[in-house]
Amino acid sequence: MARDTTNDTPIETRAQLLDALESGCKPKSQWRIGTEHEKFGFYKADNSPVPYEGDNGIKALLEGMQARTGWEPIMDAGNIIGLAASDGMGAISLEPGGQFELSGAPLRTIHETCRESNKHLAQVRDVAEPMGMGFLGLGGSPKWTFAETPQMPKSRYDIMRAYMPKVGSQGLDMMHRTCTIQVNLDFASEQDMRTKMQVSTKLQSVAAALFANSPFSDGKPNGLLSWRANIWRDTDNQRAGLHEFMVTDEMSFERYVDWALSVPMYFILRDGRYIDCTHITFQQFLDEGLDGHRANEGDWTNHIGTLFPDVRLKKFLEMRLADGGPWRRICALPALWVGLLYDEAALADAKTLADELDFDAVVAMRDAVPSKGLAAPAGSRTVLELAKDVVAIAHKGLTARAEFNDQGVDENNFLGPLDEVVALGETQAERLLKQYHSNWDGDIDHIFEEYAY
Repeated sequence: MARDTTNDTPIETRAQLLDALESGCKPKSQWRIGTEHEKFGFYKADNSPVPYEGDNGIKALLEGMQARTGWEPIMDAGNIIGLAASDGMGAISLEPGGQFELSGAPLRTIHETCRESNKHLAQVRDVAEPMGMGFLGLGGSPKWTFAETPQMPKSRYDIMRAYMPKVGSQGLDMMHRTCTIQVNLDFASEQDMRTKMQVSTKLQSVAAALFANSPFSDGKPNGLLSWRANIWRDTDNQRAGLHEFMVTDEMSFERYVDWALSVPMYFILRDGRYIDCTHITFQQFLDEGLDGHRANEGDWTNHIGTLFPDVRLKKFLEMRLADGGPWRRICALPALWVGLLYDEAALADAKTLADELDFDAVVAMRDAVPSKGLAAPAGSRTVLELAKDVVAIAHKGLTARAEFNDQGVDENNFLGPLDEVVALGETQAERLLKQYHSNWDGDIDHIFEEYAY
């Protein structure tokens, strides 16, 4: 989750809310790629989770990373909870269960994004290995129960922990026991944003199937291929999941603002202190205030950053439904969406594909993918059939971009893991389950040996 913002500028007009989104419009020459990924830390000696405190805890890891990178510490009530590059080009943050997240810089090519991820993982290894820590790329925590999972001392998470059970059955697992790979992408205009939102929302479940990688929880198979995608089906349905207006021509900056105003808040931040606002919507806060506090632009920025639709709109679009995974998949996720959305011809082809799916078909696909993966229905076809077309269009888009590295190789090679999935018709989750039932002999600890970064 992003670093919380402070901006004391009072909100006096509706235009300020719209500007927080509209100001993201930029010419294609300025479009960038921002990749985020989360990972589970564990102790190599016994595959147990890493707590915050202690000589070899998450706090010590962050302090070591601060010394290694020179990035500035992010503090909350005296606790270090993240790091930020002084030039704004990247940040490290903690998810509620100690998941370690890199929010990457806005970069021009996927080659740069992949180098960034590789550098980050190398730095983490340098600091973590002497502490006996390893890191695992999966969509869901495979072994530890919720009770065994540490809780990070981050004030906003205390508010969310109290609120989540009131609005859904799986919010606490979402917070503490899932990891994702995410990419943030730009748009040129409101119409470009609308098209990209429609296409990416309709096809988000295809990405969930392609990246399905969370078939275990509590040390055994959980009956799903993407536990994480299923968790989001009942976390907080006012602020999460699918919303029909986002896939229609009704979608606009103003319509999104209207929706965001109607959603309950989590908090406001005043003088470094988080104030619980879960009992009011942003519209109510705007109209009435709270205990003498009035809405400001920082409150709005934090609010729209705590909405959880499958595709989230801020000054860019966030693709949110992919499970975490190994290093090659950190690069494959941006490759997929850049290929689909950053070339005009590819985007037109992707829209034609997405237009085949009405909202009921999108909902049915979204409901079925967590358990059925590539075999889930996608309108009149299967997700696998649709995924083959989606990956082919992504290749077309990356070829058109013609962004080459020093060896003369373009960005298409980053789609390799997805080419394998559609060629074999098998998700990473299904491969893990095969290993679990065969050479692992039902022992989940093997996953820490074979799939750590």
